[in-house]
Amino acid sequence: MLNQAIIQPYLDAHPAPLLFVTVSGAHLYGFESPDSDYDLRGCHVTPVRQLVSMSPPDETHEVMDKNAPVEMDLVTHDVRKFFSLLLKNNGYVLEQVCSPLVVYAAPEFVELRALADRCVTRHHKHHFRKFGENQWKLVIKGGRPTVKGLLYTYRVLLAGIHLLTTGQVESNLRELNQSFRLSYIDDLIVAKISGAEKAPLDLTNLPMHEREFSRLCAELEAARDRSTLPDEPTCRREMEELLIRIRMKHLG
Repeated sequence: MLNQAIIQPYLDAHPAPLLFVTVSGAHLYGFESPDSDYDLRGCHVTPVRQLVSMSPPDETHEVMDKNAPVEMDLVTHDVRKFFSLLLKNNGYVLEQVCSPLVVYAAPEFVELRALADRCVTRHHKHHFRKFGENQWKLVIKGGRPTVKGLLYTYRVLLAGIHLLTTGQVESNLRELNQSFRLSYIDDLIVAKISGAEKAPLDLTNLPMHEREFSRLCAELEAARDRSTLPDEPTCRREMEELLIRIRMKHLG
């Protein structure tokens, strides 16, 4: 359960107007532990006066507070950067804008979320494949695979297959596994939420997980090959019009 009272001060302290902030990480993925940190992700609007000044602020605003009641990790991008990433098959921002865990939303967020659906292409495969491969490398690094590492690996591969097959964003591993029905996923989630996420797995299970990783990578490639999704986003003009309207709203 998210605590809005803990989150709100970080939203109030943001130096720029916010377009939206959602929750990512383990809470979004459906396997948060009692002490999981809050991964807040979103989009802000740099006022035009600041944007055209001699010293414009950074496009990305980051806050990491390990001393908060719950460790807080906040990252937001300026609206132009966020929109550009969304149009470039960036799965990170796609999952952020589609997250059902919304802690702040300006009126334009509804329109942005609708446009995000039209940003989904078959080339999102590259994001999910690379993300999955990077997570797997972390799993086997040092020969001490963890529950958390495996869950992040499987989560991204299943999310990618689901996206390319259905055109719909689903980030929650519990929901994804309703379709895939992989028994070891349920076992890993139980271990993760019990607080044993960093405990090393029995290495005798590693060959099985390696086979599953390879199988799901191949399934992701096959899903891309048979996907009927477009090769390019179909909303570039509407996205630019929304960007201009948002900028005009924040001229000060």
